[in-house]
Amino acid sequence: MSQPLRAVLGEDQPIVREGIATILRHAGIDVVASVDNAVDLVRAAEEHRPDVVITDIRMPPALEADGLDAVRKIRAARPETAVIVLSQFLDSSYALDLVGDDPSGVGYLLKEKVASPQILTDAVERVVARDSALDPDVISALLGRKRPEDPLAALTPKEREVLALMAEGHSNTGISEKLFVSVAAVERHVTGIFMKLGLSQSASGQHRRVLAVLRYLGQ
Repeated sequence: MSQPLRAVLGEDQPIVREGIATILRHAGIDVVASVDNAVDLVRAAEEHRPDVVITDIRMPPALEADGLDAVRKIRAARPETAVIVLSQFLDSSYALDLVGDDPSGVGYLLKEKVASPQILTDAVERVVARDSALDPDVISALLGRKRPEDPLAALTPKEREVLALMAEGHSNTGISEKLFVSVAAVERHVTGIFMKLGLSQSASGQHRRVLAVLRYLGQ
């Protein structure tokens, strides 16, 4: 029997913290530590070495982007730790800062969406599996950013849709279900994306997916 996933939770509002912990426990996820500030979050991650760290962005001690700073430290010390950042604000710059140069194992969700337990638990499963789980509204904000040289200019509207779903962490099968097209059609779109973005065929499929997502996020 496989061991349950282990999570460390950071949230300074007690009611919200307990609500998230309850959602996770009901999904069979072991919340090994639950803290209310960024300093203790880093310590808890070092002590418990969880599968995933879930945290608010704005936390004590400074009540600024302390949660984001904490997960950067956690991932620097132990890159295999998956992280999900929760935010009340739609700020694509936070998402870009969190992703850095590798979106695998990273999630960014708006708090209002976490009211649906399935969204949070699905995101946990994705990031632990080394996919990404970026909120669709954040993806839309990133897509709408104005860039002097848009690396996505050559993509068709359908290829952009496919790439957006890739950035959210969906597999080809998941994308086919979302867009109501065949898996083979999705695979053709993915191949077209790789070609138009100049991603080498010598790299593995998963590595090229990560690179494509990074191009999408404007890295």
